[in-house]
Amino acid sequence: MPKPRDTFTYDLKQGNKVVYRGTTNIAERREQEHREAGFEFDKLEKTSVSMTKEGAKKQESKNLKTYRSGHGGRNPKYNKDDDG
Repeated sequence: MPKPRDTFTYDLKQGNKVVYRGTTNIAERREQEHREAGFEFDKLEKTSVSMTKEGAKKQESKNLKTYRSGHGGRNPKYNKDDDG
């Protein structure tokens, strides 16, 4: 049986600045969780098509690596580790 393709990657943005990169299968729930955690952002922007959970996690790690390569090795404001 094939694995469900119900997960995607997303960015939380404050203006044009990425403040978090992650994965989710329910955008509205995840956005609310971030707000409850005190994250400051304007919008949640979907950055991939739907894929398996494993595929999305791999893509998230790649997205964070790309971000760090253009930001002096630093992650977005709210990402705590290098693989999401």
